[in-house]
Amino acid sequence: MTILRPTLLTLACLLALPAHGDDLPSLGDASSAIVSPQQEHDLGRAWLSVLRGQVGQLSDPLLKDFVETSVYRLAESSEVQDRRLEFILVDSKELNAFAAPGGIIGVNGGLFLGAETEGQYASVLAHELGHLSQRHFARGLEAQQRLQLPMMAGLLAGVVMAAAGAGEAGMAAIFGSQAAAIQNQLGFSRQNEAEADRVGILTLEKAGYDPRNMPDMFERLAKQYQYGGKPPEFLLTHPVTESRIADTRNRAEMAKPGGREDSQTYQYMRARTQLIYEDSPGMAAKRFRARLDENPKDNGARYGLALALTKAGQLNEARDALAPLLAAAPDDLTLNLAQVDLDITRNHLPDAQARVDKLLQQYPDSYPLNQARINLLLKQNRPADAEKGLNQLLDSRPHDPDVWNLVADTRGMNGNIIGSYQARAEYLALTGDYRGAEQQLEFAKRRASNNFPLASRIDAREKELRDQEKIAKDMMQ
Repeated sequence: MTILRPTLLTLACLLALPAHGDDLPSLGDASSAIVSPQQEHDLGRAWLSVLRGQVGQLSDPLLKDFVETSVYRLAESSEVQDRRLEFILVDSKELNAFAAPGGIIGVNGGLFLGAETEGQYASVLAHELGHLSQRHFARGLEAQQRLQLPMMAGLLAGVVMAAAGAGEAGMAAIFGSQAAAIQNQLGFSRQNEAEADRVGILTLEKAGYDPRNMPDMFERLAKQYQYGGKPPEFLLTHPVTESRIADTRNRAEMAKPGGREDSQTYQYMRARTQLIYEDSPGMAAKRFRARLDENPKDNGARYGLALALTKAGQLNEARDALAPLLAAAPDDLTLNLAQVDLDITRNHLPDAQARVDKLLQQYPDSYPLNQARINLLLKQNRPADAEKGLNQLLDSRPHDPDVWNLVADTRGMNGNIIGSYQARAEYLALTGDYRGAEQQLEFAKRRASNNFPLASRIDAREKELRDQEKIAKDMMQ
């Protein structure tokens, strides 16, 4: 499936909003008179639902939790005012990350492949948070406010066409709408890049990272693709020049020395991602073994080997690979969840249950751990208990399509057909299929016809989804 280019997405999101500020409150700057933070938030959620319907996503709970936790930690040290963030992990090995209006943060799986340390990974996301904190989207709209709405709509329609596979037709729509406006926007973006770098370096320092990670990451990418090869999307949409590297290097050198550069947890997440993009578990195990032969202290490779062996069905070998890591760090959640997965695969369900129960005392609010508990309950043929656990998980993750999808399946197992229809509707709405969502609610409403309060709640939700659908449609007209 085609991945939408972030430059074009950013431009489209900027230009998709009406440039009429007469009925909007001023929040202290010119851009707020054109598009308010709340409008950015609403646009971002509508755009995210469209994007989810267009691109493949990574559903690994540990990866999702790591991205969310690390970005929120960075956001606390940033100038981002509205921290109602939403995330999407794109299933692509291309190195990229992006930000969109309203606090949408996108991370490709390829970022974990390309960023060798947590500091390098954090530097990319600190830069993207810089775009959000400086409201570059709204300011870009301010710079383009003379554009007519049909031109704006044409640009966004072209982006969606390209994402849906229209290819050259979509690109023609984009560039045919207003070529001069695009050139102006790209010129403005160069200023944005420098500003996001500056703000991002401050964020890294405040968050406890060594800010030198940013120029190190830029320099490594520039050298890697200097002599040929297709540059990653991040370099295409965030061009790295010698002057930009020098500027970030100078700013980073003025910061306080020290700071975090890497963590073992990041190396575990990197190994998980490397396994995802290997041709087979056997090939992954071969590569991780080669790394261990070269460096027996490479715990990331040892962890990756244990995961690969588990997937390959070599369960005794997987246990042996994981054992020294757990012995050295018995309370590490990531390692313990690998052992839980291994125990479930070996059908040692009592062992898995005992480990999960113990971990819940230490990490009661952990999303990956609670997801593992639910998976174990389903493996034990306890769908009623799994549904209760999922309902609790929804309290903290009400906008996670992966959770809603599992809720729909689990409610169906329990004979909760109305609830299954409702959950499926939420999943479809979060992935941009509003018509499908409304159809699911119609099915639920028919079954609830004898329960007036429930039918009324379903009807109210259906109207809310129609409003959301209208916002999404208005983006593409």
